[in-house]
Amino acid sequence: MPSAIAAGRILPVVVLEDAAAAVPLAAALTAGGLHTVEVTFRTDAAAEAIALMSERPDLLVGAGTVLTPAQVDRAVQAGARFVVSPGFGSAVVKHCQELGVPVFPGAATATEIQMALDAGLDTVKFFPAEQLGGLNMIKALAAPFRSVRFIPTGGVNTTNLPDYLAHPAVLAVGGTWMVAPALLAAGKWDEVTRLTAAAVTAAQAATGSQV
Repeated sequence: MPSAIAAGRILPVVVLEDAAAAVPLAAALTAGGLHTVEVTFRTDAAAEAIALMSERPDLLVGAGTVLTPAQVDRAVQAGARFVVSPGFGSAVVKHCQELGVPVFPGAATATEIQMALDAGLDTVKFFPAEQLGGLNMIKALAAPFRSVRFIPTGGVNTTNLPDYLAHPAVLAVGGTWMVAPALLAAGKWDEVTRLTAAAVTAAQAATGSQV
């Protein structure tokens, strides 16, 4: 599963208020060249949206902002194929592992990264990235934790995207700019596709610059 996310280098983080937007959103993202998406459990529409988007064979759908084992169950039953949480919750991680579902817990400190490693994980969400020090903090954490890969989320945009993705410790970045709530509410699917395609192009350029 990390390899699928790494292939696109960008993980759109979606907050959907209305599940009716799920199908056109899925079409817009794939048209722009992205084939993974994280649908957050911040709204009542999340489970239904995951179910609808999961019907596309060309889109890998995960659940984000998962805080409890019960939400893990709801997400997986809806079709989520991976789980993301904002912090490290041992109950959520354990339940995902029992179900055989890849999980990417949030980690903001060396202690939390150590907890993830102790749980057998090597990929974490770094959240909220910019508020925690951004790429400089990732560089500092990557030095002692050489096997860990990060998915920085929070404050990532087209301006700092290349810098993040050029670092070898960064598996992918999570972002909302191509799926901003205002765009989804207005049904501006062509704009979602345009922003997605631009992000993919930037990610490919950054990947090519890795050393």
